[in-house]
Amino acid sequence: MFLYNYCYTFVIMSCIKRKIKIKKTMRNLFIIMAVVFGTSFASYSQKYAYIDSDFILESMPEYNEAKDELDTYATRWQNEIDERYKQIKKRKEEFLRVEAILPDEERLKRQEEIETMESEALQMQQLRFGVSGDLFAKRKELIEPIQDKVFEALGKVASNRNFAFVFDKANQSNLIFADSKYDISKMVLREMGINAQ
Repeated sequence: MFLYNYCYTFVIMSCIKRKIKIKKTMRNLFIIMAVVFGTSFASYSQKYAYIDSDFILESMPEYNEAKDELDTYATRWQNEIDERYKQIKKRKEEFLRVEAILPDEERLKRQEEIETMESEALQMQQLRFGVSGDLFAKRKELIEPIQDKVFEALGKVASNRNFAFVFDKANQSNLIFADSKYDISKMVLREMGINAQ
């Protein structure tokens, strides 16, 4: 109230000095004050929360099964690639032992075979572990539906509790401190029918 009286007096005095219409100036002052106070009160009413997506996913049996399956594929594919490199190494060592006694044609032929094997091994590595490789596709197939399920449950909890923002503690590098009372990870798990410890 004090601020309003002060502003009112200030406007009246400045209007008298400048001979400006008081009504128009007061209306403008009222609009400015309404905008300033309205936006400051609106920002106080927003609710925030955070989740720990690692905790949520680790608490889901289906995620752990999918992760184990993915690890099995990755191990098998890595073993295949390692076996190829062992064969290449063996072929190189064999070539180095007999290189001096080989005719030029045979030496070039063996060098080309080794280069072809190395090229195929690199291609296999890209096929399995590249950006759009088999592991990426398998991860998308196995993990993405689980992440969608978590996101859907998170959306329901956030909507029911009127949260304006929900941050992820696991993936949010800018989240330096988070009070545990704002952690809604267990609510999200309950929304999915999982009893969290």
